Amino acid sequence: MATAGKVIKCRAAVAWEPTAPLMMEEIEVAPPQEGEIRIKVVATGVCHTDLYHLFEGKDKRGFPTVLGHEGAGVVESVGPGVTDFKPGDKVIPLFLSQCGECKFCKCPKTNLCDRNWSSKYHDIMSDPTTRFTCRDQPILQFMGTSTFSEYTVINQIAVAKIDDDAPLERVCLLGCGISTGYGAAVNTAGVTPGSVCAVFGLGAVGLAAVMGCKNAGASRIFAVDINEQKFEKAKVFGATDFLNPKAYNKPISEVLAEMTNGGVDFSLECVGNTEVMRTALESCVKGWGVSVLVGWTDVKDFSARPIQLISGKTWKGSLFGGFKSKDSVPNLVCDYMNGKIKLDEFITHKMSLEQVNDAINLMKTGQWYTFHSHLSIEYC
Repeated sequence: MATAGKVIKCRAAVAWEPTAPLMMEEIEVAPPQEGEIRIKVVATGVCHTDLYHLFEGKDKRGFPTVLGHEGAGVVESVGPGVTDFKPGDKVIPLFLSQCGECKFCKCPKTNLCDRNWSSKYHDIMSDPTTRFTCRDQPILQFMGTSTFSEYTVINQIAVAKIDDDAPLERVCLLGCGISTGYGAAVNTAGVTPGSVCAVFGLGAVGLAAVMGCKNAGASRIFAVDINEQKFEKAKVFGATDFLNPKAYNKPISEVLAEMTNGGVDFSLECVGNTEVMRTALESCVKGWGVSVLVGWTDVKDFSARPIQLISGKTWKGSLFGGFKSKDSVPNLVCDYMNGKIKLDEFITHKMSLEQVNDAINLMKTGQWYTFHSHLSIEYC
């Protein structure tokens, strides 16, 4: 391409400081270096983790930054040493890398990678090394990706090549939320046929967890949320029962215990709220119940009574649904294209990059959407 090897000027939504609205800016995106890929971002979703960094984490060392980590695009150019990608390839950036060489990548028990940005910089959620500049200063790349930009540069160990026929405005969601919730059910929890499950929180991650429970063969799936408007959507993904904790004068864990003869087999917390995490654990049946922490947070401690675990329950955590990223995302794309998993049903709004602050406000009200990082009549 004519831009290969050159600095690209493009639009990006820059978060200059915590809690402030994002600003549309012209940024400069440097050419990819050794082992890197420059990508033209075509579509992206907004994940609650973007909002977490902007509104909850508030660590000023993580700013200025370009948020966004749930995108899909096309390779514009590659740096030296890149052999598995070429210009024109459709790809999904990955906030969780897979180098294939570290002890974690070689271990089938985990999907962690020692070369991921989070190994050293989880507190600021960005590696200090960046290919972005704006107003003559470096701009961090959030979670190593930064999909709220028309172009981004990513290490090849954090990019998945996908089917050439994949619709980018749909499969972008597999970069985080859908993979996370779905995998938490089928991989981390290991939901079994005929089991009873409860999913706490019905955002995109929670709805994907419901879908995972359904596809794994659960016979009964409780959808738990204080926003009852989400129940109809949860039914689409396979939920069978619906509970609003505010509608009861007792803890929802007790309600679930009464409705399931002692508690559910599997529970998944998809909110990122430490109190809900404890409730999800307490909602499990003793002896074999498994509860999984899926929602992202790192600003509060969580606790539980020891008897909860002594009695035979298991408390687990899940990052990116337990999927080894580069290996699994292309397969998930194929699963969508073959009708094995849903994606279209997660999208409620389509917006332009200039509407990113509107998109963030929509998410804060509990809605879900994707917006597209280029103006197009077809998409906007």
